[in-house]
Amino acid sequence: MPIDPTQPYDNANIFAKILRGEIPCNRVYEDEWALAFEDINPQAEIHTLVIPKGAYVSWDDFSARANAEEIAGFVRAVGMVARDKGLVEPGYRLLANTGVHGGQEVPHLHVHLFGGQPLGPMILRR
Repeated sequence: MPIDPTQPYDNANIFAKILRGEIPCNRVYEDEWALAFEDINPQAEIHTLVIPKGAYVSWDDFSARANAEEIAGFVRAVGMVARDKGLVEPGYRLLANTGVHGGQEVPHLHVHLFGGQPLGPMILRR
């Protein structure tokens, strides 16, 4: 069920539990700013999630409250994962859902990194 990004951060969300080590994940990258792991229900040949280590509900929350060092560290981590996976060429897609209309389901900022295959159009027009 999509979440409302204006609600306070929920420490019981699945990504908070992964960050605390309460739930295992297939880690592919970690530094002081971010953790990247494979999605358990991949939607593409490569489907990796990258999350900041800070308690941020959404991209909006992160862009409003994170300091410059956290923002730079997270963005660099996303780029590092894409490079480590060899996705820069031929290309990849990043997706960060925010709020109900964006289809956000977990109330912790996360970026989906898709690649390894042609991904088709971004949004199908209705």
